[in-house]
Amino acid sequence: MDQAGQQRGSFEGGNGSTEPGYRYSRIEPDILPPDGRTGGHETNPQPYYVPAVETEQYQGPGYQGPGYGNPPPSGPRRRTTWAFAPATYTLLGINCAVFLCMLLAGVSIISPTPEQLLRFGANYGPAVLLGGEWWRLITAMFVHVGIIHIATNMWCLWNLGLLAEPLMGPMGVVAAYVLTGFAGNLLSIAVHPGVANGSEGIVGAGASGAIFGLAGVLILLLKSPLLPLPKEELKRLRWSVIQFSILNFGIGLYTAFGKSPVQIDNMAHLGGFLSGLALGVPLVPRIGAPRELFKRRRLMAVAGIGFLLVLIAFGLHSFWRPA
Repeated sequence: MDQAGQQRGSFEGGNGSTEPGYRYSRIEPDILPPDGRTGGHETNPQPYYVPAVETEQYQGPGYQGPGYGNPPPSGPRRRTTWAFAPATYTLLGINCAVFLCMLLAGVSIISPTPEQLLRFGANYGPAVLLGGEWWRLITAMFVHVGIIHIATNMWCLWNLGLLAEPLMGPMGVVAAYVLTGFAGNLLSIAVHPGVANGSEGIVGAGASGAIFGLAGVLILLLKSPLLPLPKEELKRLRWSVIQFSILNFGIGLYTAFGKSPVQIDNMAHLGGFLSGLALGVPLVPRIGAPRELFKRRRLMAVAGIGFLLVLIAFGLHSFWRPA
């Protein structure tokens, strides 16, 4: 959520004159949906305009109150392009590039073997806990088990990323993806370490833990009453993210207990989702807050979650370290 600082000044009214009585502040708020108004993906959204001083009631022409101010007749417009969501498209590109490299190396496009997945960095408890290959907790979130797996994951990442990036900023989306994906993979090996007697390790791969993490962050951010969107629109957006989470958790439970040829790592989903909720708490927006204040909040949230995950990883390592 890269929030621009306030740029105070009056703008021309409908008659072409500048009226000092209608002084507005052009703000790119803490939260701004992809289309600047309704959360869809229109190509030429209008920026929001709010009063320069929110404690006073300005009554400019067509003014509807804080968060719904009247935009000027002209000005730059934001487009939903790569430049608008660079982090989302970069993450999509990395995932697709890794999958392409796997195919060029002879990995099956439909059903890669566990050995092939491990060669490209999939998560596996014994390799991490006993082999010291902790990097797998990060690389595994860019490795996918076949074309259907990556297609569905990238579709979800694209939709959630375009919604999350205007809220969190490019750095926020990258941090959320890496931290929550790491947390999901960490919980997976904690539950399925594969190093204890009778314990069975599993080979896990995919971006779904990180995708659930983005969903967790969004559920909290879209709850804020300070967003410059109609309440019904916020409710619809938030409910769609909740439905996504419930549906995919349900699919994961079915594969765990029902007759399904596909096995889903529910612990990775759960770990990503819970860490996403934790990351979202300090990021709940304050519309009109200075850019530097938001950056400090984001840095503290990322550093706090990162430090906690390192502590948990160290605890797991110490617990399973050979005597």
